[in-house]
Amino acid sequence: MTTPVCPSYAGYRFPAEVISHAVWLYFRFPLSLRMVEEMLAARGIIVSHESVRQWALKFGQHFANQIRRRLPAAGDKWHLDEIVLKIASKKHWLWRPVDRKRDAVRILRELRANG
Repeated sequence: MTTPVCPSYAGYRFPAEVISHAVWLYFRFPLSLRMVEEMLAARGIIVSHESVRQWALKFGQHFANQIRRRLPAAGDKWHLDEIVLKIASKKHWLWRPVDRKRDAVRILRELRANG
């Protein structure tokens, strides 16, 4: 069994913690590159969305694999759960996939190789 290779952050201006946090935010939550940039700016870290994109391309696969490993595995059977909401006297139907334990099935966002 091979051990996972941790990415090397040598030669980057920002510390490894900042880079790894930015990449983790981008792949763990449905955030845009500019949202990650704004979240870091709120913490006093000024970084461009282009830097976050480059980090995601270089280090993203490592983080995506870690997140995928930690997600609970869905059951082998699932179905669509339906709910009807009434908003301003108009009906709206919402559907979501759920497994046999009624947990929502989550789909990890695929890495975008070309921007």
